[in-house]
Amino acid sequence: MKIKEITLRIISQPLKAPFTTHLETVTNRECIIVEVKNDAGITGYGEVVAFSSPWYTEETVQTAFHMLKEFFIPLIKKQPVQHPEEVTSLLDKYRRNQMAKAGLETAIWDLYAKEKQISLSCLLGGVKTAIPAGVVVATNSIEDAIRQIEAFLEDGYQRVKLKISPEHDLDLIEPIRARFPSLPIMADANSAYCLGDIHRLKALDEFGLMMIEQPLAHDDIIEHARLQKEIATPICLDESIVTYEDARKAIELGSCRVINIKIGRVGGLQTAKRIHDLALAQGVQVWVGGMLEFGISRAHNIALASLPGFTIPGDISASSRYWEEDITVPEVTVKKGLIEVPTGHGIGFAINEKRLQQCTIYQEKFVF
Repeated sequence: MKIKEITLRIISQPLKAPFTTHLETVTNRECIIVEVKNDAGITGYGEVVAFSSPWYTEETVQTAFHMLKEFFIPLIKKQPVQHPEEVTSLLDKYRRNQMAKAGLETAIWDLYAKEKQISLSCLLGGVKTAIPAGVVVATNSIEDAIRQIEAFLEDGYQRVKLKISPEHDLDLIEPIRARFPSLPIMADANSAYCLGDIHRLKALDEFGLMMIEQPLAHDDIIEHARLQKEIATPICLDESIVTYEDARKAIELGSCRVINIKIGRVGGLQTAKRIHDLALAQGVQVWVGGMLEFGISRAHNIALASLPGFTIPGDISASSRYWEEDITVPEVTVKKGLIEVPTGHGIGFAINEKRLQQCTIYQEKFVF
């Protein structure tokens, strides 16, 4: 592998509908597209999924761009890699900044798979030809939530995730469960609760939820272990799992029965796969989380979700769920509740160059 140049693009596009949690309402999505080109003219693509403001993690589009430009790209230029598995250990010289690292690392995985003329799914060890699709409903209106769910079920989505908080949990879940008694539902709290709210969390046991995602502090695994002993509903950890060691310790402590694996949150595909392998060996369920992605990150998610341990439908929905027009072709579609795993080289999707150019608000190229 001989990298010739890397291009960073900041792109921006409005969502089709606002995405609301108790932390933030997102109406416009910015991200960084990473393009890594080799000396043969082949290009690998990655996506930095940090948001414009630090509401989900400490990273933002601007901080990620800074880290890529000033530290990560110069390091790759100084110490060339021969295989994408080398990227994680190389970038570990610098702490955290997982989403910036993942954007670069995933682009190199895509490039390597294209060089080897193999699909990214196969390169990672994927075994599935199609993956089950889940979807997130993020609204404060019960009526709107029910309308969205009805539409999603018509499209075949296999489970629904609801965003909850202490101010908006039982009043949301109760009518939805009554309307959809057999629907697989998970609840995502985004760290909205504390141990003092244990009575509210226990009350959710009666609704037969698949899991409660990240109910307590974003960096906690100790109190989650205490909570899991008190409630019947499985706890899923999201924000708390930033490294492989986080996952190992959480499993050892009994902090969760499920882990949401987000490529960007854990620093790339290499760590995501290691966490998957650990969870599979320990009997802990995993699924692929979403970050309101454009098509490039969605393609990487599909490849990851093709691994054997991903048994729960992930937050991988159709491109049309968020975008009037995506930056990849063909757009991701859901058919009978499933998304096909592409067999083409690399991520298996082409770039919609016209749309990418329309979305680009800034770009910078680095020649090796």
